[in-house]
Amino acid sequence: MNLEKANRPSGRLPDQMRDVAFHLDYTNQAEGSVLACFGNTKVLCTASISDGVPSFLRGKGQGWLTAEYGMLPRSTGTRMDREAARGKQSGRTVEIQRLIGRSLRASIDLKALGERTLTIDCDVLQADGGTRTTAISGASVAVVSAFNKLQRAGQLTTDPLIDRVCAVSVGMWRGQAVVDLDYPEDSTAESDVNVVMLASGGLVEVQGTAEDKVFTRDELNTLLDLAQSACRTVSEAQQLVLNHS
Repeated sequence: MNLEKANRPSGRLPDQMRDVAFHLDYTNQAEGSVLACFGNTKVLCTASISDGVPSFLRGKGQGWLTAEYGMLPRSTGTRMDREAARGKQSGRTVEIQRLIGRSLRASIDLKALGERTLTIDCDVLQADGGTRTTAISGASVAVVSAFNKLQRAGQLTTDPLIDRVCAVSVGMWRGQAVVDLDYPEDSTAESDVNVVMLASGGLVEVQGTAEDKVFTRDELNTLLDLAQSACRTVSEAQQLVLNHS
């Protein structure tokens, strides 16, 4: 697969991420909070820890993690109504928050968490493609920060973290494999694949869809290689901010 310059709208090379940044302790109320930025996509991620678990887990000596996701009314080019005002979440919202929950549960030892519930909130402040992957990557940093605070306070005697989680979008755009699609690319991509990985390299989830044109097995392999390399970039940015916490 040719990875020479793709003439992308942003001017990036096919394997070039947008600028990735995580701003730790962005708010001061939640146990963990991060403003995650993939270029112009900005997501506020918070991790809240409370005692107790859902009824189906009571007495089993393990914790739980659940996630919520939402887009603010003016996170896009035109204002949208709040889903609470409409009285119903969209199918997209439900699907994304389930993805966030699955991804983060793969990264923690629920037994080491004890009978506590970890609630992840991901609020999209500004959307320019890749909101779910930005949310997952930022939420993972918020989880690590929350665990660190509880350990320093003596409320956790063992670290529940298995590994950090990184996520990126890749896809076929104008016949070329590209990474970290922004909105102009995402809205016209021939195929769209969201990849979630542990920082150590294991795959957590791969969501792939042919939007305009089917993609081949060779193209999928190229996309996964791009995602693996990009996830290393995300992991490095995560580690950088955590090293200074």
